[in-house]
Amino acid sequence: MSKLSTKAGDRIACLLDAQSFVEIGGFITARSTDFNLAEKETPADGVITGYGTIDGNLVYVYSQDASVLGGSMGEMHAKKISALYAMAMKMGAPVIGLVDCAGLRLQEGTDALEAFGGLYKDQTEASGVIPQITAVFGVCGGGMAVVPALTDFTFMEKENAKLFVNAPNALDGNTASKCDTASASYQSGSIGSVDAVGTEEEILQEIRTLVSVLPANNEDDMSYDECADDLNRVCDGLEGCAADTGLALSLISDDHFFFETKRDYAKEMVTGFIRLNGTTVGAVANRAEILDEEGNVAETFGGVLTSAGCRKAAGFVKFCDAFNIPVLTLTNVKGYKANIHQERKIAQAVAEMTYAFASATVPKVNVIVGTAFGSAYVAMNSKSIGADLVFAWPDASIGMMDAKSAARIIYADEIEKAENGAAFLAEKAKEYGELQSSVLSAARRGYVDNIIEAKDTRKYVIGAFEMLFTKREEGPAKKHGTV
Repeated sequence: MSKLSTKAGDRIACLLDAQSFVEIGGFITARSTDFNLAEKETPADGVITGYGTIDGNLVYVYSQDASVLGGSMGEMHAKKISALYAMAMKMGAPVIGLVDCAGLRLQEGTDALEAFGGLYKDQTEASGVIPQITAVFGVCGGGMAVVPALTDFTFMEKENAKLFVNAPNALDGNTASKCDTASASYQSGSIGSVDAVGTEEEILQEIRTLVSVLPANNEDDMSYDECADDLNRVCDGLEGCAADTGLALSLISDDHFFFETKRDYAKEMVTGFIRLNGTTVGAVANRAEILDEEGNVAETFGGVLTSAGCRKAAGFVKFCDAFNIPVLTLTNVKGYKANIHQERKIAQAVAEMTYAFASATVPKVNVIVGTAFGSAYVAMNSKSIGADLVFAWPDASIGMMDAKSAARIIYADEIEKAENGAAFLAEKAKEYGELQSSVLSAARRGYVDNIIEAKDTRKYVIGAFEMLFTKREEGPAKKHGTV
């Protein structure tokens, strides 16, 4: 391996299968001679590039070394990564970037800038063709921050990693001590640009796990695995997880496997990967609360759609559709979060999520596990926007709004005149519920394909995706949509 700091090489060694890494371009150095660069050592121009395997699956990796010219990216540094992308595209295998870079090398000026722009283009062309994963271990600033944003999944080391376009101290009225916008906690929890944070060892293991469930590319699916779990396994107590759907997803998955993405961001919307009969399935679910290990409520979210949650779901569904990964949704939503901040962007965000679900041509299954009210329900992969199969638990409610609120609006005058308004309201609410918001009324109209017991959810969704395995669907001829 190149004569770089052991840290850059050690990260690759920890990530890949033992003895599997083969370096490419190890003898490349900077070619610029301006500012006496020819006199300075630039081994491998500050980045190790090559290929290896994760659980036997081919991957391409680059690992940056912050000790070479202050961790700057020069022309040949960027071109090495671009060459790696070119090879990965030919072979149809993921690219994993281990980032520790202070930014562009000022001494190389437009040469570095041109090569860096080429990397942007390569990432753009690879998007939707091969999975791209980035892990930030040190500094990732300025234009380099766009690199992880162009990839599909991003991880950050929780203590020392910094991710920013403008450093915290460069923002008017802000300092790192006041609000460290470059920190892993801010990027993962407040912005949602990071899928998970952890120690260096934890991140590398997370990447190995993620690669094991992803297709190698958009055509050849290597993400299947043998399923040792019972396909008809009964999930007792699953009805108690209608609010904490993250827990529900782990219970129905093979061997309780669940890889959650953007786990610290917009927690009211769950996204991640599960396995059903050995097949990777993308999961999207509304979440009203999080239960701790003792079963107590740790966090609550109100069971509503938010702009952040909708955009989180939209991006995830687009990834699944690009890589032919089936999508499962667990729906439990009352409506939209209502405040002035949400009103600025909620309509556009819901439109993006609706568009993602409606335009996705992969197999789509929806399970209504609780409340499904109004257009918020429609946007959550309902049959009306293209779900192939919709199941519902017996106690689910489906309609415009809860029966009591609907009756209060419809019979406002009668309630006011009634001798016992409360009793009259209760009677009319029950009547409305039976006619319009019960799961049975939705099933009778064909909006729900089957009413299933919660404990049988696993076997029903496995059967649904088995049936949908050969699904073929073509949309209208167009270059692309604009939502």
